[in-house]
Amino acid sequence: MERIEKSIDVLCPIKTVYNQWTQFEEFPRFMKGINKVTQLDNKRLHWEAEIAGKHKEWDARITDQVPDHRIAWESEGGEHVSGVVNFTTVNPNCTRVNLQLMYDPEGFVEKTGDALGVVSSRVEGDLKRFKEFIEDRGQETGAWRGTIRE
Repeated sequence: MERIEKSIDVLCPIKTVYNQWTQFEEFPRFMKGINKVTQLDNKRLHWEAEIAGKHKEWDARITDQVPDHRIAWESEGGEHVSGVVNFTTVNPNCTRVNLQLMYDPEGFVEKTGDALGVVSSRVEGDLKRFKEFIEDRGQETGAWRGTIRE
């Protein structure tokens, strides 16, 4: 099991940053390799991506969601992927986003890419693109303020 942890400070209030993160179908706009995210219901998402040159699809379930604090998820079936993103107020106009991702690389190509730090670099790049996306907009594209506890 591999684990990646990355943080970034976003120059927007916590409510704006959190609200944008809940707009999962917008993820392809800033996540490299993610082609489409479909929200199936309040807890489940269907992902389509291009990873190491291979098309992959999977479902994920949100296991913990507390507005302005955290969102945790895990894959359903197939390869194991889970993660959590925590939101912390640095000051009224700055939010720290801390992302932890746990996964099992599958196959030689993914294991080699993982050993070379490809996944870690991609996660860091995705966070930077998220920061640019929300800071440039200055406001979220939508919001879901529900709580999920399992």
